[in-house]
Amino acid sequence: MKTHDRKETSAPDMLPDLARVIQIMARLRAPGGCPWDAAQTPESLLPNLLEESYEFIDSVKKGDVDEMREELGDLLLQVIFHAQLASERGDFDIGDVARELSDKLIRRHPHVFGDVEANNEQEALSSWLNAKSTEGSHTTSLVAIPASMPALLRARKVVEKAGKVGFEWTNVNDALKKLDEEVAELKQAIANGDSDQINDELGDVLFMTACVARYVRKCPELALQSTIGKFINRFSYIEKKLAEEGLTPEDVTLEKMDDYWDEAKELEKS
Repeated sequence: MKTHDRKETSAPDMLPDLARVIQIMARLRAPGGCPWDAAQTPESLLPNLLEESYEFIDSVKKGDVDEMREELGDLLLQVIFHAQLASERGDFDIGDVARELSDKLIRRHPHVFGDVEANNEQEALSSWLNAKSTEGSHTTSLVAIPASMPALLRARKVVEKAGKVGFEWTNVNDALKKLDEEVAELKQAIANGDSDQINDELGDVLFMTACVARYVRKCPELALQSTIGKFINRFSYIEKKLAEEGLTPEDVTLEKMDDYWDEAKELEKS
């Protein structure tokens, strides 16, 4: 990871740099600009927004400061790009976005900008939630949760929102018992060989896993991503060790691969 001296920059000093990138984006979209940029729509840019978000998450997990700065820039580009498209339609511009955000931050932090007292993280969160609940058409309806969210993340959001109105288990142990029940039902569905039932019960197991994640204050999406990363690293180790013997996974037994898998786990611990 690269290191560099951090330059302190005040908000007014940042304005020229922000104005410059906004002007560059407008130039790219203008006649005689970039044909690719000119052809984009809010819908066509959505894959880019998702990709840049996940790339920033990876940079945070790696702790690479330089990469984090670069990926945040790519995310900022997506915000500015979408605001530019909206400005061209006459809907809103980046100034409106910033203004609404500033107003929302002040409104939802009465413990900072008002007379509400919050002495710890939980009190601050309660203050924020109370302030949010007074806004306009605020609703606890689960249908307001975006359907396009990753499924595990959406599941956690659903149970979290339902829990805020009292629809929840008393503690994590109750949630774990329900998870055990769903696993048992999945096993029975597999034994029955019923494809539709297997699909339903598998969904129930995954949903309950997201419920448990909420009680232990973990993100199931990030937890699964971490496990996928471990699996890839360990399987890559298996392939590497077998290659040293002139072999491939197809050439050996599961037991031999398991031995190398265990080696990989031990190396992770050390």
